[in-house]
Amino acid sequence: MKSSDAPSHFIIRGSILHFLQDPAQYADAESFQYLEDGYLWLADGRVQATGSWQQLGDIPASVRDVAQWADHSGYLILPGLIDTHMHYVQAGMIGSFGCRLLDWLNDYTFPAEAAFADPDVARVTAKFVIDRLLAHGTTTASVFGSVHPQSVDAFMAEADRRGLRMLCGKAMMDRYCPPEVRDTAEQSGQQSADLISRWHGKGRLRYTITPRFAPTSTPEQLTIAGELYRSRPDLHVQSHLAENDKEVAWVAELFPQQQDYLGVYEHFGLTGPRTIYGHCIHLTAREQAAMAASGTAAAFCPTSNLFLGSGLFDYHGTTAAGVRVGLATDVGGGTSLNMIRTLAEAYKVSQARHQPLSPLRGWYLATLGGARALYLDEFIGNFAPGREGDFIVLKLDATPELGFRMARTRTLAERLFALTTLGDERCVAATYIMGQRVL
Repeated sequence: MKSSDAPSHFIIRGSILHFLQDPAQYADAESFQYLEDGYLWLADGRVQATGSWQQLGDIPASVRDVAQWADHSGYLILPGLIDTHMHYVQAGMIGSFGCRLLDWLNDYTFPAEAAFADPDVARVTAKFVIDRLLAHGTTTASVFGSVHPQSVDAFMAEADRRGLRMLCGKAMMDRYCPPEVRDTAEQSGQQSADLISRWHGKGRLRYTITPRFAPTSTPEQLTIAGELYRSRPDLHVQSHLAENDKEVAWVAELFPQQQDYLGVYEHFGLTGPRTIYGHCIHLTAREQAAMAASGTAAAFCPTSNLFLGSGLFDYHGTTAAGVRVGLATDVGGGTSLNMIRTLAEAYKVSQARHQPLSPLRGWYLATLGGARALYLDEFIGNFAPGREGDFIVLKLDATPELGFRMARTRTLAERLFALTTLGDERCVAATYIMGQRVL
């Protein structure tokens, strides 16, 4: 259902947590708000206020008298989770065996994406993926389609039908890929422009320019992608950067005139606000500094990076350099659509780098951090007044193991870490979109 179906006033009770800043950079009182027994007040699907349940009288009686109520006492209420990089067209090939990145693309990815020439395949897959995203508590994602425009049409139509805040774009590839998933520079520009006209700004949708990665686009196609990005002030860009050591070496061979991998995207005008690059494992110090200066964001894809043996993302160092970072499943390189499982893997990657991700910072990364990485934090990511009312309700004892561990925690940080390491989709008791329950 869409936001027009949401009740005029809606008051939800539960344990409420949302982030105001990065907990690594601000004191607890400034970085998050936690209400053990609190309320969340929405009007027409947007946040009006949060507060302690004992202070419910702060809401005018005229509102309380007409409001719809939901009691989630004992459950944790968080803003919807945000997946900053995923390929919905790869949902059918999750867990494909035994390849590194470049072989994996040729052996599995391109054949799977070729099927999206069939609009029926696109429609069935879009519905399945969106159903599962909501079941996993993900309310916003930055999504890659295939090279076929109908793949984007299918995903956007399904997302719009449900009133979701989503980003999606048609993959642009005009070289080093099979004919079934190849376009031309001119064709990709025209098809992307047509999709922008159909979907960008429709409801809560936004279009994102999507060259797959530098090697599969000619300079002509990357030039067109940059021109599209500059054609409207609120378009987005997504692609891949420095995921694999062989990929980095290949880019150097293909673009010898550029100083590094990021330099290719800089040259074609594909860095700046609302641009996000998946993986970013093998960055130089120059690339980190340039991303920070331009506002270019990175998507941390831990399950994919481990599964494909790509490397360990330096979350601590990348954020310390000032780069915006979001968390991402990278399905189908990643092995789960669940952001809680993905967060657990992010902790393990950071632990392996001897800079363990704190539980508070982890949940910031999955919510407000992701919104900031996608430049959507004016709409989503926390419960500040005016934000869109996408949120999830988590059951902290969803499994016997989790319940047993939770009974022995003493602090919020301990509970969040137990949820991170032991939780999964079974913890998602409810998902709300603009104040309307959809799960």
